[in-house]
Amino acid sequence: MKIQQLRNATIIVEIGPHRILVDPMLAGRAVLPPLRVLAGLRRNPLVDLPAEAEPALQSVTHCLITHCQKGHFDHLDRAGKRWLRERRIPVICTPHDAVHLAARGLNVQPLPEAHELTSPFLGGSIRTMRCMHGRGVIGRFMEHGVGYLIEMPGEPRLYLSGDTVLTPAIEDFVRTQQPDVCVIPAGGARFDLGGEIIMGLEEALAFARIADGVVVANHLEALSHCPVSRQALLLAAREAGLAERLRVPTDGEVLEF
Repeated sequence: MKIQQLRNATIIVEIGPHRILVDPMLAGRAVLPPLRVLAGLRRNPLVDLPAEAEPALQSVTHCLITHCQKGHFDHLDRAGKRWLRERRIPVICTPHDAVHLAARGLNVQPLPEAHELTSPFLGGSIRTMRCMHGRGVIGRFMEHGVGYLIEMPGEPRLYLSGDTVLTPAIEDFVRTQQPDVCVIPAGGARFDLGGEIIMGLEEALAFARIADGVVVANHLEALSHCPVSRQALLLAAREAGLAERLRVPTDGEVLEF
């Protein structure tokens, strides 16, 4: 298995003959709106896609969406929709998102099962796990989405957490399932009001203490409402004795497992 970090939540997972694009935000730098006002009206994304993105995208065979409604352009923007539509890439998603995506002309292949049940997936299986995209009042306005546990014969078991804070349910899930590789958000995203809507530095470290496998952290240095830096996370991981298991890839970097 290979995982290539493109930018923010956008990655490509290579499993056997399949190359799965996850949550494509493909717009150029500063094309998308600001996400915070009080911290400065910086447009998003803060960085362009890396040079490695264009050749990597040419071999994509499928797309997987964790959530995409209520304005979540950081997981599927207009450029991503256009790219998927033009190439007729099969887009795998929850039944909840299927109607929304089909109305935009995408080649939707919704998963047939309800939350936390296992469905067939590219010769293996996939299972959803609910996300909590923020707590309290701010959480009531968010599109919470799902994470995915992907199991393929002869490959590491992969958990893509989706946009979530660290909840007791996710802690129990990780302790019980112990995936070989987990991809988590660690940017500590927050708006002008309310708390974090995804894991930040401390929750990413707490997740890594629970998980026995390798933890890959992303959602870093690409959006104006994500204050955690790669350097700060790497330093904290070293101080916590987690540096060997917590990976923080740069944009364009390929990790092999």
